[in-house]
Amino acid sequence: MNFLLRKTGYLTLFVMIAVFAVIALRGPQGIPALMEKRREIQVLQEQNADLQKDNERKRERIVRLNESQAEQELEIRNRLKLLRKGETSFILPDQPADHSKATQ
Repeated sequence: MNFLLRKTGYLTLFVMIAVFAVIALRGPQGIPALMEKRREIQVLQEQNADLQKDNERKRERIVRLNESQAEQELEIRNRLKLLRKGETSFILPDQPADHSKATQ
């Protein structure tokens, strides 16, 4: 009798632990939340990698501007829209959007 009672107690304890584990894993803090966090981490890691690449490109551009007088001059001329003597600049208006194709 004592043996049967002990076995029943162990079985009941095991079933309770299994039910608790299933509820915990399927609940809001369980496996679905873990999968969502992993997706978020992956997206953030990709964004971080993109930002690092962008920073590296900007560092290289700064180095080029510091080292090259021609690069500096070109950048200044583009930003300030300056021309040298004898140069002509043409500013063309934007083409109007063709609304007839967009509505079809």
